[in-house]
Amino acid sequence: MSQLPDGGISKMGTEEQPDSQEDFPVPRRKESWRGVPMEAIHRNLHLFEFEHLPPVAAGPLHWVMYELPVRESPPRPHKSPGKWDSEHVRLPCAPESKYPRENPDGSTTIDSRWEMIERALLQPIESSAKLQAAILSYNTTYRDQWHFRALHHLLDEELDESESRVFFEDLLPRIIRMALRLPDLIQSPIPLLKQQKNASLSLSQQQIACLLANAFLCTFPRRNTLKKRSEYSSFPDINFNRLYQSTGSAVLEKLKCIIHYFRRVCPTERDDSNVPTGVVTFVRRSGMPEHQVDWSQSGAPLGDVPLHVDAEGTIEDQGVGLLQVDFANKYLGGGVLGHGCVQEEIRFVICPELLVGKLFTESLRPFESLVMLGAERYSNYTGYAGSFEWSGNCDDPTPRDSSRRRQTAIVAIDALRFAQSHHQYREELMERELNKAYIGFVHWMATPPPGVATGNWGCGAFGGDSYLKALLQLMVCAQLGRPLAYYTFGNSEFRDDFHAMWLLLRSERTTVQQLWGVLRSYSKLVREKGAKEPREGKATKKKLYEFIREELRKEEAAVAPGTSRAAGAGEAVPPTTKSGRCSPESELLGKKAARTNAHSPDLFPPQASQENSDSSQEQAILMLSDDEEASAMMEAASLEAKLILGEEAKGAGSVARAGGAGGAGGRQLTLLEMLDSHYEKGQASKRPRKAAACSKVEGPAKSRRENDVEGATADKDAD
Repeated sequence: MSQLPDGGISKMGTEEQPDSQEDFPVPRRKESWRGVPMEAIHRNLHLFEFEHLPPVAAGPLHWVMYELPVRESPPRPHKSPGKWDSEHVRLPCAPESKYPRENPDGSTTIDSRWEMIERALLQPIESSAKLQAAILSYNTTYRDQWHFRALHHLLDEELDESESRVFFEDLLPRIIRMALRLPDLIQSPIPLLKQQKNASLSLSQQQIACLLANAFLCTFPRRNTLKKRSEYSSFPDINFNRLYQSTGSAVLEKLKCIIHYFRRVCPTERDDSNVPTGVVTFVRRSGMPEHQVDWSQSGAPLGDVPLHVDAEGTIEDQGVGLLQVDFANKYLGGGVLGHGCVQEEIRFVICPELLVGKLFTESLRPFESLVMLGAERYSNYTGYAGSFEWSGNCDDPTPRDSSRRRQTAIVAIDALRFAQSHHQYREELMERELNKAYIGFVHWMATPPPGVATGNWGCGAFGGDSYLKALLQLMVCAQLGRPLAYYTFGNSEFRDDFHAMWLLLRSERTTVQQLWGVLRSYSKLVREKGAKEPREGKATKKKLYEFIREELRKEEAAVAPGTSRAAGAGEAVPPTTKSGRCSPESELLGKKAARTNAHSPDLFPPQASQENSDSSQEQAILMLSDDEEASAMMEAASLEAKLILGEEAKGAGSVARAGGAGGAGGRQLTLLEMLDSHYEKGQASKRPRKAAACSKVEGPAKSRRENDVEGATADKDAD
């Protein structure tokens, strides 16, 4: 970190709103990209011509945490009665937030958690050790478990003496003041964006800064435990304690990004001009089985998708104005608050406002995604994973929309994790990935959709094949009529192979349904070869594209003379869902501009099963067991292979299990390692527990004292 008077955190520059496309240079070097130029991806219009979401409007499915219309800057918080229940974030400043306080004589007193937090943080904090002690004073359950080695390393060793002094004398007090403003800045209950529900939540950037300051100081109750039946076990972590305990150079660099963010947004005692004045919207999209596309019936031509494939550049830099894909973990943010430092984690630390989504977003189900619009970028960086480094301030030039949101739209979609790569070619698992991308890319406004900026989604640590994933995303873009900008992250060979395949699909007028048929045939071939010759059953990237070429040649030869392929492909067939109806986005786009953007905030038609709690139990189990079914299918495939391989495979499997059981000697995993594994594997899904409302037996009314003790005990157990 550079040795600057402000502790190495560069000062915020003035915001400038670009009036033209020159502020966002597009790649023009022919040697780095193939396909159509970026201007075609933007439909030869201005980068921000099309909107991703309608303007902010409060409604039954859109909660707005600030007053509308906005008359002040920053927006004034919206006021409504607080709630302390399972449908809303449990705020540390709520009157119901209690915690046992240890007295000098060894006795315990039930105290207000917020008052404990205030007392701890308003004391002089002059070192990282004192900061840790302050945080542990209201998290006493973890007094012997939390050891903030990364925080100590950064503040005591990485920074020089002057930088460290600036942090403790200037920046930390500003972060604390921002955090303690929580009762003033959040005056309405924050709803949880839960599974199987379409809902939107808009917060001001100032409110987000306040919530993240509390996360930095680890104040949120009931969010630290790893117990399977805990209240927030299906939510990501939000308190920063795990980041402080992690190790590695990338962890220190992530902390620098976050500290730089607070330097930008936390006001001083005399000047609040740096407080951001914008808004960020989070939209959970949750579909039902009848909304899933029947890919075997889609006549959308793949060659009609404008494709720009680039071996250089990044989604966040070159994908401005497009829908930018977050290669997400099902638990939003993945390992960003641990040692993880790949695509999603990097995006979340250079745009820290995305982190607040971890507070209220339940883990994503198979046909769900999260769209985040308005997050600002604060940092630049270099490197990736272990080579990641913070490289200074970023003044985000992205213009704001009519609702004060930066026009940066990011969609989180989580791919499946494949322990054995050939499993991903199973038909049902390819279909799962198609449906996941579809729910992420679908556009529910009457205007044409912006293009999609994506890349090797689910490849890398999750074991996905970029050659397959590129085709699946191309199929979804064809179905939805969206241009595609694809970044291969330095892989020029794959860039050329994908571009050549697109040219072939275009020349052959291949449709989505035709390619899906070929992929299904390839799936069958892989399974048959795997059963007969297990060692030969692993498909490769080259084998997939070679197979597609061969199959298309066979189809071409089979077409009767004088008959075009397009005519036989059912090109005029409209996109349909599995219910047989035209897909909702086709109906909306067909209506042209008949519906205004302001009145289309809902992503799906209202459904009783989404709005009410009396939905079909079978339906709920179907939707909530998809991940388990996918895992079961992969395990079954593994078992098949082991049975065929015989004792040799069994021996290899036992070695693998021994090696994966927790490290050398099969030692028991630490809590920190368990949580890292939880996010890396995207597992720990569970079936819903039946609501107890109907069977609950009300006991005698309890006194306020009994309720306080019960609540404090629950908080301590949950934390």
